[in-house]
Amino acid sequence: MAKTLKDWVEQDVSLVKDKSLAWLSQEFFFRDPTRPNYSDPSYFFSPADGIVLYQLTVDPDDPIVDIKGKNYSLQDAMRDPTFDQRCLVIGIFMTFFDVHVNRIPYPGRVSYKQLDEIDTYNYPMLPVEKSILEDLRLDLKRADYLHNNQRMLNKVWAPDLGQHYYILQMADYDVDCILPFQLKQNWPFGQNERFSIVRYGSQLDLIIPLSDRFDFEPVLPSGMHVEGGLDPLVRVISKKPHPRWSTRPSPKTAFRPFPGAPGPDDASPQPTRPPAGTEQEDSQ
Repeated sequence: MAKTLKDWVEQDVSLVKDKSLAWLSQEFFFRDPTRPNYSDPSYFFSPADGIVLYQLTVDPDDPIVDIKGKNYSLQDAMRDPTFDQRCLVIGIFMTFFDVHVNRIPYPGRVSYKQLDEIDTYNYPMLPVEKSILEDLRLDLKRADYLHNNQRMLNKVWAPDLGQHYYILQMADYDVDCILPFQLKQNWPFGQNERFSIVRYGSQLDLIIPLSDRFDFEPVLPSGMHVEGGLDPLVRVISKKPHPRWSTRPSPKTAFRPFPGAPGPDDASPQPTRPPAGTEQEDSQ
């Protein structure tokens, strides 16, 4: 359940903060609690446990944050100077006390690629974590790691939306390890299904390109603590009625990532055909 930063520190972190570092790093950190798999295509759920650092709509070369006079944009984050889509971007900081298993916020097929650190090593995230846990504030001026650190860019084709969105995972200084649970590319995942783990402290950005069919509306303020797979982050609002297909598509073109997902004659959102060259037979 979403909580204010102050409530989360007082109610959750306080229960374990006096435990030994060995217990925290060897047992508590690697926990993977059982959670219900909610399926609601009218929302993007949180893909990670952590603090919402920022959420804003930006052009690809606009600054998401300013770090010591150096702008950090979508093109910087994705290491792609040709990226040209205006997007809603939500950053979630995973502290040492958070679950680090990540989940798919909206059903789709996931492809991924690793982007290595720019320097010879990852920069530490500890200054930002200390400002969160000790000062109860978000100090993004010390987030130098955003420019440099190793990251995994996950591209998700969401047939119910008829578009891609992105999950950007960033590793910390201590252990630069991002592990996908499924190594095959273009693999289908249901909403809120576990797909990866990042160790240790880390950050995840949800990047949703704007659409002429849907509005994407954040539902929580920045500074809240959220839990992956449990807390809705973004409401999906249809702008207009969707054109019907003249004939019902076959299961191969109307991929349903989870039982009960809406089909072409169901309520909004409606599935659309993937771009040419992206259709594949469902894996058995």
